[in-house]
Amino acid sequence: MKLIDMKEHISPQWAEKGYQLPKFDVEEVRKKTYAEPAWVHFGAGNLFRAFPTAVLQQALDSGKYDRGVIVAEGFDFEIIDKAYAPYDNLSLLVCLQSDGNIQKKVIASVTESLKADARFEEDWKRLGEIFANPSLQMISFTITEKGYAVAPADLERGLEPALIMGKVTLLLYERFLAGKFPLTVQSMDNCSHNGDKVKAAVVAYASKWMEEGLVPEEFLEYVQDPAKVSYPWSMIDKITPRPDEKVQRMLAEDGFEDNYTIITDKRTYTAPFVNAEETEYLVIEDSYTNGRPPLELGGVMYVDRETVDKVERMKVCTCLNPLHTAMSIYGCLLGYNLISAEMEDEDIRGLITKLGYAEAMPVVVDPGVLKPAGFIDAVLNKRLPNPFMPDAPQRIATDTSQKLPIRFGETIKAYQARGMNMDDLVMLPLVLAGYARYLRGIDDEGKAFEPSPDPLLEELRAIVADLEVKEGEQDFSCLKKLFGRRDVFGVDLYAAGLGERMEKMAEELYAGPGAVRRTLHKYVTAG
Repeated sequence: MKLIDMKEHISPQWAEKGYQLPKFDVEEVRKKTYAEPAWVHFGAGNLFRAFPTAVLQQALDSGKYDRGVIVAEGFDFEIIDKAYAPYDNLSLLVCLQSDGNIQKKVIASVTESLKADARFEEDWKRLGEIFANPSLQMISFTITEKGYAVAPADLERGLEPALIMGKVTLLLYERFLAGKFPLTVQSMDNCSHNGDKVKAAVVAYASKWMEEGLVPEEFLEYVQDPAKVSYPWSMIDKITPRPDEKVQRMLAEDGFEDNYTIITDKRTYTAPFVNAEETEYLVIEDSYTNGRPPLELGGVMYVDRETVDKVERMKVCTCLNPLHTAMSIYGCLLGYNLISAEMEDEDIRGLITKLGYAEAMPVVVDPGVLKPAGFIDAVLNKRLPNPFMPDAPQRIATDTSQKLPIRFGETIKAYQARGMNMDDLVMLPLVLAGYARYLRGIDDEGKAFEPSPDPLLEELRAIVADLEVKEGEQDFSCLKKLFGRRDVFGVDLYAAGLGERMEKMAEELYAGPGAVRRTLHKYVTAG
């Protein structure tokens, strides 16, 4: 069976295989949304198809809501042509469970798919109509942190911007001209204080255009007026990897024909289906100027800004991101290429378990809406061991120098601020000492490997370039140049009382082939 045939009818045989259909009248929702749009989302990629669309589908299935979401893609237009249009905007969500099972759900909450660019005249005209409609409540984004960048050259293009945030600002100008209608501009990207990033970009374009006399001063006031346009913070957490071969085979065995991978010219990997982990979190600051879709019916948590910040810090500083970085460093050194495989390694599992529960958890601020212990339990027992998650330590190790100040430096600062005993930190300095060995680019068998891309990679590698992986004496004084860098670790590790201890750990990690395993096992099993 093909995806497009599943919108209205599915046989009991397919239902028995776990394929679920929408419970609402798809055509009625499409008509209602076309006439009175409420939500436009920018970014037609896999995260959107796996999470926000599924959340909205739950709201629609409940019978308590009647409008879908319109998706607009401003970067890779082939996604619309190849992953949306041929399937009448339907997709198949494949939920990958940690026990090896999958659940399959036909998602029909997307009512239109548009190319956000003036070169596509009909689509651009339709977006203008939507933004001019008083019914529009929210626009949202999953465009990655890079999507909020403002290039000076794009600012010089005036009212013909090429970048997505310029296009969005131009559409906001349409809304301003139509009646200064209120709207919420909602980032759902995985970056800190994401609402501020959107606002900064919009204000940059509006300010430049006002200076050049292209828009009135009132437009700048409009996009900065929190009663008219709001930019809430959010924390999102869900892993949506590329289309997985194991999933494709399982769908093929079912007889589901649309089980292939689509690769665009811009190297976007997508498919008529999207596979994702079962665990998901979306916490949003409840700051809306024109109402909002009832996404709480699909599990979204609406809170105040302070709570969003606490949830984000819980995730980034303690319960997920530091564990990922620890696994990336030691996974690369020990020759792993899958995170799920690392979770079968008792030493690595012990490292991240102690790092999370014993060392970082004592300084976590409980956000209330999510319990830190429950969050980390899901990470250790469901998310990281999931055999369907083809995530690699090499990918996670990208830009490690930019991640360490938040993922580890904040915990050290919290220990200092509370006057806690720094000797209680063992796994944390072991991870950072492991980074000094990782930078050398030699694995535990003595084989060279290429560390993942990082803006400071060559500079930091030069510091450890003279160190050798060998037994016997050598001069490790170069590590003072590394461990003393606040820009890399968030603190001066010597001033924090950890530098000398980390030097000794690094000496052990460099002591010949097998030293990484011996050292990791020693510290993880001690006590």
